[in-house]
Amino acid sequence: MLSPAQVLADKANSWQFVELWVDPVVFPPKVLMLVCDHQGACDIYNPTSSYKLVFSSSTYEDAQLWLLEDEYERVDGRLLAEEVA
Repeated sequence: MLSPAQVLADKANSWQFVELWVDPVVFPPKVLMLVCDHQGACDIYNPTSSYKLVFSSSTYEDAQLWLLEDEYERVDGRLLAEEVA
């Protein structure tokens, strides 16, 4: 069975962008990573738990709503796959 980090690495060629979201209420802030692919599907990973998948959605809007409901805030900026390649 693949670890969450290995699953994420396998998706390396299909992602479109990555955003970081933080829960600023706690210290140190909790950080989650939102990864969306070219088809619009998005996954949310916890980088402090070996990139464990915590939420999956078929749309960016659903993933964003999930994060906002838990009072996460998006860190300014977005890492685009085309800028990394």
